[in-house]
Amino acid sequence: MQKKKIIVVGGGPSAMMAAIRAASSGQEVILLERKNSLGNKLLLSGKGRCNLTNAEELEQFLERFSKNGDFLRDAFKKFFNQELMRFFQERGLKLKIERQMRVFPVTDRSVSILNVLKKELDKAGVQVVCQSKVVDLIFENRLIKGVRLENGQDILGERIILATGGASYSFTGSDALGINLARKLGHKIEPLRAGLIPFIVKQDFIKKLEGLTLHNIKLKFSDDLTDIITDIGELLFTAFGISGPLVITASSKVVDLLFKSKKVYVEIDLKPGLSVELLDNRLLREFKVNAKKNLKNMLKNLMPLRLIPVFLQVVGIDPFKKCSQITQKDREGIIRFLKNFHLDISGARPIEEGMVTRGGVSLKDINPRTMESRVVKGLYFCGEMIDIDADTGGFNLQAAFSTGYLAGESAALS
Repeated sequence: MQKKKIIVVGGGPSAMMAAIRAASSGQEVILLERKNSLGNKLLLSGKGRCNLTNAEELEQFLERFSKNGDFLRDAFKKFFNQELMRFFQERGLKLKIERQMRVFPVTDRSVSILNVLKKELDKAGVQVVCQSKVVDLIFENRLIKGVRLENGQDILGERIILATGGASYSFTGSDALGINLARKLGHKIEPLRAGLIPFIVKQDFIKKLEGLTLHNIKLKFSDDLTDIITDIGELLFTAFGISGPLVITASSKVVDLLFKSKKVYVEIDLKPGLSVELLDNRLLREFKVNAKKNLKNMLKNLMPLRLIPVFLQVVGIDPFKKCSQITQKDREGIIRFLKNFHLDISGARPIEEGMVTRGGVSLKDINPRTMESRVVKGLYFCGEMIDIDADTGGFNLQAAFSTGYLAGESAALS
């Protein structure tokens, strides 16, 4: 097989895996990273612990993608979670599976994953050049020829793999540069939106709740036509709105809802384990036992202390009213708050703050069997810059590793 020069643009997980795979297939590989080090966003993943994949079976795994999950079947057939886990374990890094089948290094440090990848790049003979920003692609007659750097230098190669990431966490090097280069070459770009993102709430009282976490609650996002209902879990109030596991997991669908609807709200069920009837019976018992107490003192049995002032503001009941004086109408207001605490969503936080970028290079312009462009021959895509995104839990990183592996192999063997 004639040796060819393959240029990988990017320094994230998909880029490193693409370079490793291409070089291990006997090709000359150069990896160009615009920052002064590799894996900047990888180091932040999993809150610094690196949730590198998920141990779920293929069909359940694909269901965790917001859309287009089937596009990844060929990449996953070539290199899926078991292969990825084996890749690190065979290189001396022990892994562990935690709740919800999330896979982490036993060190609980993202740098452990990065160190294995860097050692493998070196072992495979990949030439890594940092602080090298690619600003243009060189092509002729729809055939890729090389890249142009910011300093004016041209680097020629027979195959180019673009793995520059999305538009979130730009300080790590992801600023949609590769996506814009793809657009320039004639590829269709699906609109970029934030994925795995907190939301902004209209109500002013939200500032009073900053830092408060609600446990064992359930959410319903709605525009009165479509409902998005979460599992039971946690919500975190921020200075601007809401975040936390439940919000982040549902955020992709909610962002789509915001994209098409003028009015979106969320209702928080603080007591998902109790029906309205059972909750009413509990309130009657509480008021009977605490008949001489005022309402404000009794409420600590029903909700966190920091939520009580907001409750009193929303429901409008006299906080010093004796429990023995609480009417049926008062109880209905309390139940309405506990089961349907209403917040109006004014929008998502900026795409820069999203854990992942939704949208990107259209899958219609990419061959799923090879990750090669259907527009420009010799150009390959992988990772977050393509129109693929999923829930939290290791799914996005696995997609990055898998598409990188397939792109590297295809570029080397084509």
